[in-house]
Amino acid sequence: MFRSLSLALRKRKVEQDKIEKIVSAIARRLENSGETEIKTSHIGEYIMEALSNLDQVAYVRFASVYKNFREVKDFEDFLDNLEEK
Repeated sequence: MFRSLSLALRKRKVEQDKIEKIVSAIARRLENSGETEIKTSHIGEYIMEALSNLDQVAYVRFASVYKNFREVKDFEDFLDNLEEK
């Protein structure tokens, strides 16, 4: 998680301790879920949620990899949905 967040937040003005706090919060959330097996999709969604509240550029960066954007239209659609929120 830390590496994924760090890559998305590269060259953004977010301190490393903030990234560590996000990782800890997501880890606690997963531990408290009571599930013995955790789907990677849950982790990805939790990271997206955290990034959407922290840094919109990092959010789009992460989403482009996580949601496997293949063409410019994928970015346009994602950004259109983001603007609607």
